[in-house]
Amino acid sequence: MAAKEPPIIDFAPFYGSDSSSKDKLVRELRQACEEFGFFQIINHGIPPDLQDSILTQSKALFELPIEVKEVYNKDGNPFNRGYERLRSQNFEKRTAGDLKEGFYLGTNRSVDDPDVVARKFGQGPNTYPAELGAEFPRVVERYHAALTELAEGILRMLARTLDLEDGAFQAFCERPVAVLRLLHYPPQEPDASDLERGIGAHTDFGAITILLQDTTGGLQVWNNLTSTWVDVTPIAGAYVVNLGNMMMRWTNDRYLSNLHRVINKSGKERFSVPFFFSGNPDYTIRCLPSCQGEQGAKYPPITVGDWMTGRYADTYGKGNGGIGELRREPGVNSGGV
Repeated sequence: MAAKEPPIIDFAPFYGSDSSSKDKLVRELRQACEEFGFFQIINHGIPPDLQDSILTQSKALFELPIEVKEVYNKDGNPFNRGYERLRSQNFEKRTAGDLKEGFYLGTNRSVDDPDVVARKFGQGPNTYPAELGAEFPRVVERYHAALTELAEGILRMLARTLDLEDGAFQAFCERPVAVLRLLHYPPQEPDASDLERGIGAHTDFGAITILLQDTTGGLQVWNNLTSTWVDVTPIAGAYVVNLGNMMMRWTNDRYLSNLHRVINKSGKERFSVPFFFSGNPDYTIRCLPSCQGEQGAKYPPITVGDWMTGRYADTYGKGNGGIGELRREPGVNSGGV
């Protein structure tokens, strides 16, 4: 019988030496990837004070006056870093736009870094609001480094779920495209349309997404087995992990990149911090040997950079960055990449 929500998985065995516990973790992850493409992890090793700090900095950022935030608008930034206006995205195209604002960050590389000079996808310097002082970049960079390490750990375990060596994704993880996005969802008006969304239904572009959410709630995932939307109940300190379209392609559709959305009817503000890990721009994604099956690979090889550039251009128009694939109603266009 299908679970009502994505499973909650204890990630502690990853850090231990007990082989039976690690085997159990691998089985749980494999089942979650095949059935949901979503799961929550606890005991992941990220300090609670660091989680609190990134949420505190995010709240301080969005409390800045709009005229200050506009100074850092990402639309004028050549590296797609900075402020994203309220309702600037509109995934389902049925309202005035998604009821959220955001701020894009990533690995903070200098303008003379070789990958930046070469204009490789997703590489560049961050934009830090001067009004928030030195604490904002300090917390952001510490948090980004910690989540990069966690992403690498999750991928080591996902390699095991696919009958690969732990280090099978090591080259993929070198100098990765790793986007950190701060998000603020204002409370939805009580008389708002039933079509109002904090963010409309979509799937993510990259390999994996690691989401820190506050306790407000509102995140929903499409359950393909029951054809219903299910809530992802917030768990203090836990991370919601989901697979993106790149991972679905990489595994020959064995693993699922699933639809999700946010509807904030709580009457409160909602804050979340997704971390999108997409790997090295030069790495070539080709069907994994354990996923080919009798029919072989469904998709031709493609580099991370070409894949991400194509998805951004197809979905948003050239030069307009985003986080995921536009989707229509479930059952109409809810699968594949």
